[in-house]
Amino acid sequence: MDRTALLNAISVQLRVSKVVALLGPRQSGKTTLARMFAQTCGIPFDADLNYFDLQDPAQLLRLDAPMLALGPLRGLVVIDEIQLRPDLFPTLRVLADRADRDDTKFLILGSASRDLIRQGSETLAGRIGFVEVTPFGLGETGETERLWVRGGFPLSYLAGSESDSAQWRANYIKTFLERDIPSLGIQIPAMTLRRFWLMLAHYHGQTFNASEIGKSLGVADTTASRYLDILTGTFMVRRLYPWFENLRKRQVKAPKIYFRDSGILHQLLGAGDLPSLVVHPKLGASWEGFALEQIIRLSSATEEEVFFWGIHNQGELDLLLIRNGKRLGFEFKYTDAPGRTKSQRLALECLHLDRLDIVCPGNASYPLDEKIHVLGLDRAASMLKG
Repeated sequence: MDRTALLNAISVQLRVSKVVALLGPRQSGKTTLARMFAQTCGIPFDADLNYFDLQDPAQLLRLDAPMLALGPLRGLVVIDEIQLRPDLFPTLRVLADRADRDDTKFLILGSASRDLIRQGSETLAGRIGFVEVTPFGLGETGETERLWVRGGFPLSYLAGSESDSAQWRANYIKTFLERDIPSLGIQIPAMTLRRFWLMLAHYHGQTFNASEIGKSLGVADTTASRYLDILTGTFMVRRLYPWFENLRKRQVKAPKIYFRDSGILHQLLGAGDLPSLVVHPKLGASWEGFALEQIIRLSSATEEEVFFWGIHNQGELDLLLIRNGKRLGFEFKYTDAPGRTKSQRLALECLHLDRLDIVCPGNASYPLDEKIHVLGLDRAASMLKG
């Protein structure tokens, strides 16, 4: 699979920082990407000495005295699953500050966001760069239907059959709840978090109501919000914040939530293959979340550049991308013939959009009027990637 964009992003970060963190969900391809980078970067790398897998007990023993183990190393040093040993960050700070070791670079891999690995952003402030490693996206696969149904996790997307893919996702969810969450020091019963995750699947594409979910789960709304923080921090869920315009209208203030991987969403919904998905009540919401995630990735947009917008009982915009002084709007419709709506005109007027694209399946591209265009997701991928 072509992951050139990620390899280039690592190169850019390593030019300015001695430590670069590859952060993304477990099994998203971080280790494979690090090995690919080591083979092509031109920095000396000894796979026997300079690679540490912190899930391997033997590798952990090597780091019982981290300064002695890491201090003499030269070239590229890779430390995998860094969230298991956050106590290594002070050592990395000392090593990164050595003036006599400009030829030593550290690539650290983690399955939690920088918010959950707080020591990384605090101890290594000013010394570390970050690259988010997502599962496969449309810019890498070039194929929509399979990616939508199975999601982008490599072993799910590349499975030999739909049933094998679904089984892999079921195993992934179980392992995530029973092993990955406890490994972060988070003490929540796996069954409780699974119930929350299942409930959240039915809120996919909707505003998050902590009180409502907490009441259904039998916990406080603050606890429900904490559970959401965990799933967001482990890259399972995207929390899309609302944009506020200076209007005398009652604008939506609660964030929307989307599953970042459509395959995991479908597994939790019991719609693990296309025939099950096309008759599921969440079909439209599933397409919206999938297409939204692909547009954000293809645009290389940051969290600070993407929002949704809405006015209660009047209209909304699924995605607002603000970049380089331009305001680009996106709606996502699972239809082959979208039309103009009052909500679109309201968004154009209130938000002063430069363009509004209605993203649907396929390869279509045509205008509905001067600023509103129909854009097939396949065509969008070609345009944005190119």
